[in-house]
Amino acid sequence: MSALDPSVIVGVVGAGAMGAGIAQVAARAGHRVLIQDARAGAADAACGRIRADLDKLAAKGRLSPEDAAAAGGRLVPVEATADLAPAGLVIEAIVEDLDVKRALFGALEAVVAPDAILATNTSSLSITAIAAGAARPERIAGLHFFNPAPIMALVEVISGLATAPEVATRLVETANAWGKAPVRARSTPGFIVNRVARPFYAEGLRLCEEGAADPATLDAVMREAGGFRMGPFELMDLIGHDVNAAVTRSVFDAYFGDPRFRPSLVQQELVAAGWLGRKTQRGFYDYRPGAAAPAARDLPAAPAPRAVGIAGDLGPAAPLADRAAAAGLSVTRGPGDGLIRLDGATLALTDGRSATVRAAETGIADLVLFDLARDFAAAPRLALAKADAAPDTALAVAAGFVQALGKRASALADRPGLAVMRTLAMLANEACEAVLQQVAAPADIDRAMTAGVNYPQGPLAWADAVGAARLLGVLAALQAETGDDRYRPSAHLRRHVAAARPLSV
Repeated sequence: MSALDPSVIVGVVGAGAMGAGIAQVAARAGHRVLIQDARAGAADAACGRIRADLDKLAAKGRLSPEDAAAAGGRLVPVEATADLAPAGLVIEAIVEDLDVKRALFGALEAVVAPDAILATNTSSLSITAIAAGAARPERIAGLHFFNPAPIMALVEVISGLATAPEVATRLVETANAWGKAPVRARSTPGFIVNRVARPFYAEGLRLCEEGAADPATLDAVMREAGGFRMGPFELMDLIGHDVNAAVTRSVFDAYFGDPRFRPSLVQQELVAAGWLGRKTQRGFYDYRPGAAAPAARDLPAAPAPRAVGIAGDLGPAAPLADRAAAAGLSVTRGPGDGLIRLDGATLALTDGRSATVRAAETGIADLVLFDLARDFAAAPRLALAKADAAPDTALAVAAGFVQALGKRASALADRPGLAVMRTLAMLANEACEAVLQQVAAPADIDRAMTAGVNYPQGPLAWADAVGAARLLGVLAALQAETGDDRYRPSAHLRRHVAAARPLSV
């Protein structure tokens, strides 16, 4: 099935930032766009803003003046729902209220053609529930753009229980024709992104609650070791804690209190205080004029080790050995359990156990764990945590090794799984649950998380690169040490590890 022809008129209900952004995308794709809003003058104002944005793009050379003028000329403000009758596709971007959306679709059904598609931009409400009162629920689907719609590539195309397959396919092809990156999803709480992304925030908040490190240090570790564009705390400050907490609670409630989605008391306190992030100038960070910029805590400079012994296979951390040799350190290799032996410290990649538990079980008295990095060769920072019984000097020796490789070192309190490894394990696990529950295909989940929230790699492909069996072990260790069912491994993950099949295909 092909995309909607540009001759098909598109209606947009809701002239706020999201509705205006969607209208701009459709107009640039060649459609005549009818914009309607219940607020007097809102549709006219939105058309003016969109035309101004198009002119700015033309001034920057990103769009020709002719194309900007043509797209602006295709925008038509209208006053009433009845004026949307010529539209072959109507996209609503109004308030997130189920009853209000149902009423709107009922009114639209009374005026548009029988074959017109009705789409909702909802980010949280059930498509099935929105369509439940419709005369023709099969033509209603989700078309979830991400803000700002003209810039963000991802569009989630969501099918409710009654959505006709050909309607979803037409929307996928239309989103492609509009230059977007569409993914298919089944209507379940959070769809793809708002569900699979929950551990990114939740594990950051949990680490903060556990006193693993201050937010600035954890953010730096997630950016500089994990490769994420923003750390969880700065991202929540940007989103707004009221918004982020509401989405978390909505997903938690929709999944009947599943502990994987448990809200955070730390974030609840911020909301109660009115510290909502950037928009109130206080959140995890202070944005008031004159406030000090947040800074990660680095371990002090320490001497480089005289010799480095690589015992066995370091797994994804193997580039550290090559980096050490390139830095001029004396490196020897031999058999072993994946350890880096220094004079005064033994380093190991976290396997989900805390350093204290792992030291007790292995008898390594000077054990220091290091966290996962997205790219061990290029990462500018690594996080370290020492066993409780290990001497303080072991952490200094480990820091000297990391610094000799040209990286900054940050100390975390000894918490199971550390930060990047723990977060990746939970992201991959949630993605596995979404595949298991037939919410979306693996490729669509990975595409959604890279195109929608700028993850450095899709969680399933990243899990394959690190090793699904390794992450299964991390989750099992986290569940055993914390006793928290939030870390229970997905049956989908278990099956794929048992069969040695990749998760991302």
